[in-house]
Amino acid sequence: MIEISEFKGKKVAVLGLGRSGLSAVRALAAGGAELCAWDDNAGRRDAAEADGIPIADFYAMDWTGIAALVVSPGIPATGLDPHQIVRQARAFQCEVLGDVELFARRDLASKVVAITGTNGKSTTTALAGHVLRACGRRAVEGGNLGTAVLDLPELGEDGSYVLELSSFQIEQTKSLAADVAVLLNLSPDHLDRHGDMAGYVAAKKRLFAGQTPEQLAVVGVDDGDSRAVFDELVAQDGRRVMAVSGNGPVDDGVFVVGGFLYDATAPDAGVAVADLNRGRLVGPHNWQNAAAAFAIATELGCDPEPVAEALMTFPGLPHRLELVGEADGVRFFNDSKATNMDAAGRALGSFSNIYWIAGGRPKDQGLETLAPLFGNVRHAYLIGEATESFAATLGGGVPFSRSTGLAAAVADAHARAVSDGEEGAVVLLSPACASFDQFTDFQARGDAFRMAASDIIGGGQS
Repeated sequence: MIEISEFKGKKVAVLGLGRSGLSAVRALAAGGAELCAWDDNAGRRDAAEADGIPIADFYAMDWTGIAALVVSPGIPATGLDPHQIVRQARAFQCEVLGDVELFARRDLASKVVAITGTNGKSTTTALAGHVLRACGRRAVEGGNLGTAVLDLPELGEDGSYVLELSSFQIEQTKSLAADVAVLLNLSPDHLDRHGDMAGYVAAKKRLFAGQTPEQLAVVGVDDGDSRAVFDELVAQDGRRVMAVSGNGPVDDGVFVVGGFLYDATAPDAGVAVADLNRGRLVGPHNWQNAAAAFAIATELGCDPEPVAEALMTFPGLPHRLELVGEADGVRFFNDSKATNMDAAGRALGSFSNIYWIAGGRPKDQGLETLAPLFGNVRHAYLIGEATESFAATLGGGVPFSRSTGLAAAVADAHARAVSDGEEGAVVLLSPACASFDQFTDFQARGDAFRMAASDIIGGGQS
């Protein structure tokens, strides 16, 4: 735990009792703060109270004398429509902040890597931590991924925090000065919270605001919005900025061509550093993630050779273009985390003979945004609430079937792939939708796909 003593002897209110809120409670209590807490969910309030956390009705509370309100990332604290409790607190000049801001104010001696982007944050965070440890560094990951930031251990000067940060966390943070700040990509997401794409991009860009001249900004340049952020940072005097790409060469950066990783900043820039085709990171989007991890590790002093070797041993994360196995020459990939069109597009661009399982509860964008990639799809299997809207978009351009459920879609997709005999065929779950019409979350959906695929893989096929 990272103890927070800044508010020792002062009254602090914590709004939201999920993973990060409970972590903040523990860290503040350890530092001697006088705490009270609230969550709009009665079950969470009851569980917290049973654990000895003082509960107070923030809607009726007198905010006089409250030094700070710590708000969980999922609760709007800025933007167009802040939570009512946030507005009440600010009316009493109560400071409003998040757990990452509390972490930043500790100004620990360890290195800090902060990673954001619409897609790929978790993979890059886990990959960077894996690489640093493989190179003999003490590194821990957390933030939006896995462990809440204040539940991470305190590290010494030789340690590195590798933090995945969402736009929600960044917009509540003003003191963070990351030694390496990474923006992977940008596509429309959380617009209901940020108002529009400009608001969303502005929230992401705050990650670079606190950096000092010697610290490094790493920016993916494989989409237009991120390229614009890169150009804006480069135009600022005294900034260190590095481009990374999974799609082709960049000047003075790290990039991938055909699966081969190059470091344009090295003396032998024309020699490939690693052949990513030998690892488990599939597709240009994951190659960009690998380029970012390489940039992070070498910036923190790791030698290129062990970094390249570590990229090959990364096992990947569940539900993110995860290779489940193979049967009858057909590979099964679980990409259940692809809950938006951009993420699904990255998966569709990674293969050429796809038997695609798509659908669920649709978000704002329509399937037509993926039309340029339909040529990679041999047959689509549609599930959930999006079935008819997706069917209308696919029309006569892509053969499709309406499936009765995920397990049936997996079985039918495998059978057709075997029958077609296409070389390199894959059964791909990349839904481009939320899961909540059929499953509790994307993890449950991915687990169901994995189980259905494993039944086929273990059923005698080879």
